[in-house]
Amino acid sequence: MPSETPDPARPLDYGASGVDTEREEEGMSKLLAWVQKSFALRPGVGRPLLPIGYFANVIELPGGIGLAVKTDGVGTKILVAEAMRKFDTVGIDCVAMNVNDLVCVGARPLAVLDYIAVEEANPELLGEIAHGLFKGAEMAEVSIPGGEIAQVRDMIRGAGPAGTGFDLVGMAVGIVPVSKINTGRHVKPGDALVGFASSGLHSNGYTLARRVLLEHGRLPLDRPAPGLDRPLGLELLEPTRIYVRETMAMIDEGLPVRALANITGDGLLNLNRIDAECGFRVDWLPEPPPIFGLIQRTGSLPDAEMYRVFNMGVGFCVVVPEAEADRAIEIAKRFGTTAWRLGVAVADRERKLDLAPKKLVGRDDRFA
Repeated sequence: MPSETPDPARPLDYGASGVDTEREEEGMSKLLAWVQKSFALRPGVGRPLLPIGYFANVIELPGGIGLAVKTDGVGTKILVAEAMRKFDTVGIDCVAMNVNDLVCVGARPLAVLDYIAVEEANPELLGEIAHGLFKGAEMAEVSIPGGEIAQVRDMIRGAGPAGTGFDLVGMAVGIVPVSKINTGRHVKPGDALVGFASSGLHSNGYTLARRVLLEHGRLPLDRPAPGLDRPLGLELLEPTRIYVRETMAMIDEGLPVRALANITGDGLLNLNRIDAECGFRVDWLPEPPPIFGLIQRTGSLPDAEMYRVFNMGVGFCVVVPEAEADRAIEIAKRFGTTAWRLGVAVADRERKLDLAPKKLVGRDDRFA
């Protein structure tokens, strides 16, 4: 439960909740100034083949093979797990957040490593996290060949009972022929945008969601909230959907997938990462799962903020030729994933995103 009284004068948005995207961008520029210098240290084998900022990067290996790499964590969704004392799903999230980005370059995930920082080495806690990691690995068809546990009591303080604080980060690796690295450069105006259903919030936007629901709304985690048929805490802990099987099936069956995009923080604005002089016009959007409506009503958040922060029911997208849209939808359905034709690629050097049903136009990481 929340421990502070919300200040009604503070706006309920991502920035006021503690996620300062502008300052993050400033810090990122300073980080990249040094990190990108390392590219020159490996001019041959080991050379990064993509700029930093795409969903994953690819490292050159001998024989025309690329090693795709990605690292990500679960974020403040962990605080909900700590408050609920339920730790068996965040491992799925850890795997998902990495492999879902890895497939965006056309790579087949092979393995995931994990790093668990803990307040103390609680066997029950670690056992539940590990069970989730295994379930995620099973869904993504990867191995977990190693990892690290760090006991850092002075750094970690959880939201639950003493000794249950932790952080969870992963790294995924996969392979892709260098000639088949996919960054969306072959997307053409008229191509169809197909969206895959999310399972809920996935693992993004929890800083805002917790502030709105727990601090402002004072909603208890152990009881259903209005519009939900299970306790709020369980709804918030719904694991991130893993999209490896359906995307790999599309590639293996020869579907001409021209781009893949994991819809994480920034919502559908992630489509702006696609490396083509195209924008997207979304003509139809699915009804978001009830948790999104609960957040929007409780926080009186505008559509622009909701669609900037959350996936709003669309967890992944592929771009295919218009004639192949139905086939992409059918393959996704075969793996239990609902998919829809959302819209179309349009010629646009500014790469804007037009959410026509919401009358929103986005560029970079903002909606007008």
